[in-house]
Amino acid sequence: MLSSRHLIFMEVARLLSFTKASQTLFLSQSAISKQIKSLEYFYKTGLFERHGNSISLTQTGQALYAKLLEANQLQEDLHQELQQINEDFSPPTKLAIGASTTISLYVLPPVLSAYLNRYPNIQINVLNRNSTNIQNALLAHDIDIGIVEGLTRINTLVYTPFMTDDVLAVCSARSPLRGRTLTIDDLPTIPLAVRENGSGTLAIMEDVLSKRGIALSALRILIRLGGTEALKNFVLADTCLAFLPKRAILKELLAGELVEVPIQDLPIQRTFYFIQRKGTENSRLVSAFIQFMQRHYSIKE
Repeated sequence: MLSSRHLIFMEVARLLSFTKASQTLFLSQSAISKQIKSLEYFYKTGLFERHGNSISLTQTGQALYAKLLEANQLQEDLHQELQQINEDFSPPTKLAIGASTTISLYVLPPVLSAYLNRYPNIQINVLNRNSTNIQNALLAHDIDIGIVEGLTRINTLVYTPFMTDDVLAVCSARSPLRGRTLTIDDLPTIPLAVRENGSGTLAIMEDVLSKRGIALSALRILIRLGGTEALKNFVLADTCLAFLPKRAILKELLAGELVEVPIQDLPIQRTFYFIQRKGTENSRLVSAFIQFMQRHYSIKE
């Protein structure tokens, strides 16, 4: 089992910040510094280099971090094997999940509640970022699994389809667009609000439009907003058009606060994917979580 000071070192190395590590570990910075100094005394060398307000790993620190990542994976594999042999063995386990905005806000919460009721010894951390940032976090070993919209694939990651989601063109109930049916040729004349670069919603919208011969640069984009909620709230307050995930606006559609604006011959549907680093596909913890997610939504839908 990895020692507490090694686990503390791993968190500081992952975040490259004593301050952030103290927040995630619920320890004081002085307690963290004491443990790091203890490791540096043991290894007879520095593990971090200080650069004013930032830190970086020394060569020894990099080697130690790499080996600890391997050791941590071996420990998790061992625990999972022992659980298969002895159901009474139930060690505390951590699972770091990264999910794009729509998934974090509207897909994960109910299934995570059910999952934690079933597995109370598992501690879950959820990172909520856009799809590109989640992909990068997985590559950086900051998370164990990602759930994202379809995007440009990286050959060091494995992509497993999860579920589909519709993206609708909508406006506020007081917009002059209400009640209209648009054509694709109308789009360049319509004021539009969109998500930020790196968003899976923006990427699928851009891809679908480009296949119809319309470049994103040809549209009247008024504003770009980071996050689904920010975009939704802007559209509620404005009269422009926006493309939003159906799952994110069900309540507003039912309440009549947002209205779908049909666009002829422009259905937009995307697929959510589980993403894993190649070589970790056999992780029992991650595989069990994926199966739980799939069962939950296959029953619901």
